[in-house]
Amino acid sequence: MSEPVYWDEAIAWLGRRDPVLADLIARYPERLRRQGDSFRTLVRAIVGQQISIRAADRVWARLESVLPEVTPGALAAAEESCLRGAGLSRPKIRYLRHLARYYLECGIRDTHWQGRSLADIRRELLQLTGIGPWTLEMFAIFHLHEPDVFSPGDIGLQKAVGRLYFDRPVLPRPELEDFARRWAPFRTVAAWYLWRHLDPEPVIY
Repeated sequence: MSEPVYWDEAIAWLGRRDPVLADLIARYPERLRRQGDSFRTLVRAIVGQQISIRAADRVWARLESVLPEVTPGALAAAEESCLRGAGLSRPKIRYLRHLARYYLECGIRDTHWQGRSLADIRRELLQLTGIGPWTLEMFAIFHLHEPDVFSPGDIGLQKAVGRLYFDRPVLPRPELEDFARRWAPFRTVAAWYLWRHLDPEPVIY
């Protein structure tokens, strides 16, 4: 499990400029780590679309229990009833099967994503059924380890910033997008600590 090479620089930079983040950095010693290959990260992000982190964790655990392994081949071969039993909706099953076929038919390996610009990867992934901006942002943060990615449409980040900085239950997307500019060029790291504040375990995709 690898961690971003920029993490130490980022937490020092953020800690000097933002006392709220400085407190979170001191409180949580864990770091963002890459947990698996690119396919697993994309599958996990699709599983997590529009549900809470805890709900996504439960569905992911069930998915791992019904598949021999989370690979394109295993997912493409799985019966729909098996995937439904894991808690996946029919649209998400369709998205996951499309992703699995894409990996299989194009022979995609992790090296496919290496050394490319985020804009180039964005163009490719957003053409796939079921992958939108949020899923792309999760992939950029958790697999590509891009340093300056933020997801203003993420409800967890809207809640964390609203509560920690404004004493409000939620900060609307336009305000959050503007507010998060203060953390550039390390918005990925700020996002990770804001998520960490909300959940008992580090977020994984």
